[in-house]
Amino acid sequence: LKIVLEEGLDVGLTVNEIKEILVQLYAYAGFPRSLNALGAFSETLEARRQKGINDEAGKAAGPFPRDGKTALELGTETQTTLSGAPVQGGLMDFAPAVDQFLKAHLFGDIFGRDNLDWQSREIATVSALASLPGVESQLRSHFRISMNIGIPPSQLRQLTMVLGDTVDTSTGKNARTGLASFTGSNHRE
Repeated sequence: LKIVLEEGLDVGLTVNEIKEILVQLYAYAGFPRSLNALGAFSETLEARRQKGINDEAGKAAGPFPRDGKTALELGTETQTTLSGAPVQGGLMDFAPAVDQFLKAHLFGDIFGRDNLDWQSREIATVSALASLPGVESQLRSHFRISMNIGIPPSQLRQLTMVLGDTVDTSTGKNARTGLASFTGSNHRE
């Protein structure tokens, strides 16, 4: 992890962009993994400082709430925009608490933070979901969201190749399979 964190910094990601991605990913990979990743990032930054490397902090998240909206109001708008329509029925009716948590916390508190754009958040989310077993439905949903917010299929295909080359072949294959459900393509280009 420390190697790829350094690579991210070396290609121009800011400290706050990386921290924001690692914080967001707790919603997908769990708090323990997110906390461990943040710890590794802190150690990476300290090692770089000791070498005289001062990484750009970047934009911090702005104050919340935005425009006087509650997290639930902002999250409902954000989720609807990302999904292209209101998300309702099914599991949301079966377990209303999860609907509340997704809207208020994930899409309000987290996606509502303004220091990382939605496309970057979706690329991070798709990458994390592709590496986790048993979350194929969520992976497909986030591929759909990615395309809905303007990430072209060609860029998503590139992402699947990068995941296969840099994470492992099963992650790349899982990502390609998830993407193929929307693009009809399950091959490397």
